[in-house]
Amino acid sequence: MEYMEFKGRTKSDAITDACRHFSIPSDKLDYEVVEEGKAGFLGMGAKPAVIRARVKEEVHEEVIEPVKLADEPVGESAPETPAGIVDIDVEAVSKKFLCDVFAAMGIQVEIEAKYDDSQKTLEVDLSGDEMGVLIGKRGQTLDSLQYLISLVVNKGTAEYIRVKVDTENYRQRRRETLENLAKNIAYKVKRTRRPVSLEPMNPYERRIIHSALQNDKYVTTHSEGDEPFRRVVVTPKKDSSYNDNRGYRGNRGYNRNYGKGYGKSNKDHNRDGNHAVSSAGTVEQE
Repeated sequence: MEYMEFKGRTKSDAITDACRHFSIPSDKLDYEVVEEGKAGFLGMGAKPAVIRARVKEEVHEEVIEPVKLADEPVGESAPETPAGIVDIDVEAVSKKFLCDVFAAMGIQVEIEAKYDDSQKTLEVDLSGDEMGVLIGKRGQTLDSLQYLISLVVNKGTAEYIRVKVDTENYRQRRRETLENLAKNIAYKVKRTRRPVSLEPMNPYERRIIHSALQNDKYVTTHSEGDEPFRRVVVTPKKDSSYNDNRGYRGNRGYNRNYGKGYGKSNKDHNRDGNHAVSSAGTVEQE
């Protein structure tokens, strides 16, 4: 796996961002510090910490079996578990952890856990009457539970287990909302030829936006800012020639920049105005 770059206010913040991106505990992260970062004075001259990170590659050492002596009894022996490696019941451990958490929260939750040993994946589905509490704002509580379960089930295991926690099909519904948002924003950018900055999102949601628009011929995406305020910006490609029926609906300033025949007046452009974009899937007037 190639290294990826992560930023944060401090080195610890950058490491935390990388762990969330890969859904792994910090002891599974292989990273190197590019920039330590500076706090600055009263916020002036501050620089974010930068690291390059990836998931640690498992190192498998060759085991050389000892040669049996002639007088040594020959027979089958049980395979030994490598030092530090624990064989656990993944489903039982995850359920026990969640039961303790929900008991402390005082809520009743039905827990269904399915572990696929061949794929090394654990899917946990939660159901009950208070699922809004578990989802949290934009799924933040659900993400936190997923991260904690990942720490629990991957503690001392030989191979990394990827964990997914969901309730009421929230993950799929959220993905569809973000994909629709990405398409709507891309259309706005194509028409106005102006970049649009979305509200801050976590790494998982930013990847959905990037993925939804990666094959668009007329817009491009990139991320700006530091966690937890990092956001996606959608910008028009300079060499694009998007044509919406009769072309771009812009004023004469746009006609001069992007060729002739792009709209007959600036009324449509003025009607758009300035907007702030919400990840809930709507465009709200500022």
